[in-house]
Amino acid sequence: MDKSPPNLTWRKSTLSGTNNDNCIEVADLPRGGQAVRDSKDPNGPMLNFTPGAWEAFITSVKTNEFA
Repeated sequence: MDKSPPNLTWRKSTLSGTNNDNCIEVADLPRGGQAVRDSKDPNGPMLNFTPGAWEAFITSVKTNEFA
């Protein structure tokens, strides 16, 4: 886990609504891939995903692999 580099544009799912509980935010990394952080702790640690790891994660979510 890393600290957030400056100038990332973070976004949260529109399904999160106005409730800030149990939300994550995602940002595109300058050299590719994605960063993920807890929306309740924006100055806390973040996870970095390579483009391939992020695509595998999204595919697994869409196919209910984690259910």
